[in-house]
Amino acid sequence: MARMHSRKKGKSGSRRPLSKKAPSWVDYKKDEIEKLVVKLRNDGLSQAMIGTVLRDSYGIPGTRITAEQTVGNILKKNSMASEYPEDILNLMKRAVNLRKHMDGHKKDLHSRKGLQCIEAKIRRLGKYYVRKKILPAGWKYEPKKAKIIIQ
Repeated sequence: MARMHSRKKGKSGSRRPLSKKAPSWVDYKKDEIEKLVVKLRNDGLSQAMIGTVLRDSYGIPGTRITAEQTVGNILKKNSMASEYPEDILNLMKRAVNLRKHMDGHKKDLHSRKGLQCIEAKIRRLGKYYVRKKILPAGWKYEPKKAKIIIQ
């Protein structure tokens, strides 16, 4: 099946191993991994970047297997989680930057179409998160509020 906003087909390129046990070569314990996650969050990294740094710098393949909880759950437990999910925040940042571009380039029709696609994704994600009770009931995407949230 084709992608929604492009003509590409297919699935993503990589997948995690199916193993349910932590690899034997990981030297870190659960509490050490939690401390690393908290330290990296205090350094200003997002959830995705924390996972990438743990994988690349510390050799921890995934916190779900090794620490038996996700990075998001560790941050919630330490009350360091953000108010909005990371994927919707990243889309909001793109939309705000594209709106700023559109203020100076009013006839850029390709960017206008891209902005419409990004905002459609935000609205769909918003509906999903409202259904899952991650966002409050009645939440709606508004560009002015998004600009305030991002800043």
